Amino acid sequence: MNRKLRFSIPMAAAFLLLFALAALPLAGELSSTTQPEEVGLSSERLTRINEMMKRHLAAGDFAGGVTLVARKGKIAHLEAHGVMDLESKLPMPKNAVFRIASMTKPVTGVAIMMMMEEGKLRITDPVSKFIPEFKEMKVAVASPAQGPAPAAGQGTAAPRFYTVPAERQITIRDLLTHTSGLASGPMGNSDVRKIARKSNETLADYIPRLALTALEFQPGTRWMYSAQAGMDTLGRIVEITSGQPFDQFLRQRVFDPLGMKEISFYPTETLEPRMPTVYQAGAKGLQKNPNPNSMSSKVYFMGSGGLITTAEEYAKFGQMLLNGGELNGKRLLSPRTVEYMSAVHIPDTLPGRAVGEGFGLSVRVVNHAVAGGIRVSDGSFGWSGVYGTHFWVDPKEEIVAVMMTQTSVAAMRPEFENLVMSAIVK
Repeated sequence: MNRKLRFSIPMAAAFLLLFALAALPLAGELSSTTQPEEVGLSSERLTRINEMMKRHLAAGDFAGGVTLVARKGKIAHLEAHGVMDLESKLPMPKNAVFRIASMTKPVTGVAIMMMMEEGKLRITDPVSKFIPEFKEMKVAVASPAQGPAPAAGQGTAAPRFYTVPAERQITIRDLLTHTSGLASGPMGNSDVRKIARKSNETLADYIPRLALTALEFQPGTRWMYSAQAGMDTLGRIVEITSGQPFDQFLRQRVFDPLGMKEISFYPTETLEPRMPTVYQAGAKGLQKNPNPNSMSSKVYFMGSGGLITTAEEYAKFGQMLLNGGELNGKRLLSPRTVEYMSAVHIPDTLPGRAVGEGFGLSVRVVNHAVAGGIRVSDGSFGWSGVYGTHFWVDPKEEIVAVMMTQTSVAAMRPEFENLVMSAIVK
């Protein structure tokens, strides 16, 4: 055999191996693939997601959206559906920028976990340790109904209540799990309206005033969603413990390490052109939301909402959680901390929780899928947004799934979960 040929064969094999390795994603990276079968998903079954979206589009339930399914670190499904706006009919792009609203909350949860890992707080700490105004809060107790109910068309009467001392202080854990009672219902929210935030106020300006409001119930006795106040307070605690404004902390400590370049608390010149119109269902069909950017601000950075981003960018955040706190060689949290965050801290037996769905530290956790009639695996966790966004992470099946729309259609969330799980064939 020719000596020159003998040496060229192993050299060629080495070059082929290097080329193949270069084509593979880095450990912990989120990459795309055109073959769902490579990660145990069925291409044919994933098309059912498109069909489901088409059915809801045809029914006039929403204008358009983007769906994404990743497994084992590879994006197997990324599709755009419908249009950006019903008037312009511009097709929805895959890189559309959505107002994710309460899907901001798990991001805040991660920020708190980072501060916990650094020893700057414990989740059992009372909020007053960082914001002294919260030390002696009151709890609202509904007064017996007095007088006739308002006549039709006259709106709802303001709730009547008196207050009693809180049996214990509210903690960081209470805020993370929506068991604090802070601005969680009609009585507390009536107080919140009296101390309304001004447009130029920051978290530091506004959050201490929330201590003047009555809690909806005794801390820890039930689960009741705190749509804004609870997580905004956590955002302020991140500022205090980190020494950075909340937006800067998230940019430097979360978004930049994860390579999330297209994410912001407000529309930018780059992002705004790709933001779909927000619609809400009405008697005459879909109607434009008159104030779609109400959560956006350049001075008040909500821990509860306000972020805008793409489905693919948010999937990086989900993949980091699935990887146990790491992506692209950048570690935000330890695996044990991610397990702790996504564990059941509030069981589904606590008043206010749905059967089969416990609650972790800023995320819904499925703890008994069969009992709850839920299609994702036990141990799956995630959250949704008021404008029609939804995501979950399934550690058992190594799934990250994201659905982004700008109209809330409650039926689409379990349908999307069902179709994703039905596409798993290996």
